[in-house]
Amino acid sequence: MTNKEIKALISLLDDQDPEVVAHVHQKIVELGDTITPFLEEAWEESLDPEHQKKLEDLIHDLQYASLESRLKTWKDEGATDLLRGMWLVSTYQYPDVTLEQLKQTIAELFYEAWVNVRPEMHPFDQVKALNHVLFKLHKFSANTKNFHAPANSMINQVLESKRGNPLTLCVIYLVLAQKLGLPVYGVNLPNLFILTFKSEVIPPFYINVYNRGLILTKADIDNYLQQLGLSPVEIFYEPCAPIDIVRRALRNLSLSYEKLNDPEKATEIEKLIDVLGDETTPKANQAEEEGLDEGDFEEGYGEEDEDDL
Repeated sequence: MTNKEIKALISLLDDQDPEVVAHVHQKIVELGDTITPFLEEAWEESLDPEHQKKLEDLIHDLQYASLESRLKTWKDEGATDLLRGMWLVSTYQYPDVTLEQLKQTIAELFYEAWVNVRPEMHPFDQVKALNHVLFKLHKFSANTKNFHAPANSMINQVLESKRGNPLTLCVIYLVLAQKLGLPVYGVNLPNLFILTFKSEVIPPFYINVYNRGLILTKADIDNYLQQLGLSPVEIFYEPCAPIDIVRRALRNLSLSYEKLNDPEKATEIEKLIDVLGDETTPKANQAEEEGLDEGDFEEGYGEEDEDDL
């Protein structure tokens, strides 16, 4: 269709005949999100709040359909790029944010991390150095004051505000660590997402990013599970796949909207979870929106030792 034909089609959304409006709506949906700029232009030119609302709803429907399609493509292509998956989560609320923008911000953090984290360091010291960059130099921290905000699950917002929930903070830490060549992976611990460092030098250990990169042992995880009354099954100790992380991020987001009394958005997020299919591991983990306070897991080898850098 020509630009003139598209604009004429959009103008029919204001028709008095509901059947005409329904037909036009369907035709626009078929055209896909490439028509969004024309809808936005029509919104700016309109002085009718009701017409503007129709346009807003249509824009959202197009963007949502596009997100569903891109999320399915990400899954079908292997779901290996975690940053891309988390970017897709962000585009639900921020459709204009680009993956390139996120990569640029990560690249800036990576340079400082690369200067501080050296390959010859002991794994504990590598973690301490990365903690120093993220929590001392850049002031990343847990968003305990507004824990249930949807922005905590949006990686673009967490990179900007430097406040987030356990999972999104872990994703930033994980992406940087893996770019540095460190064997760091996500772990789906119940109520709290953490990381594991699986080195050939020493036995695997764990990192509580939500508590400023505190290092934990297997015994710490054992004690935590015991406090929750849970059996120590393998999935609470071993790495999970990127698709599990993105699925958990979406569950967190759905719960955030529920707590904000926005069931429509919560339902849309649940549909995105369905796009990713069944769990690759048993669903033993819960969204960390019901997680721990920042002070949990206080025992361990952590940030208090950073003066040794």
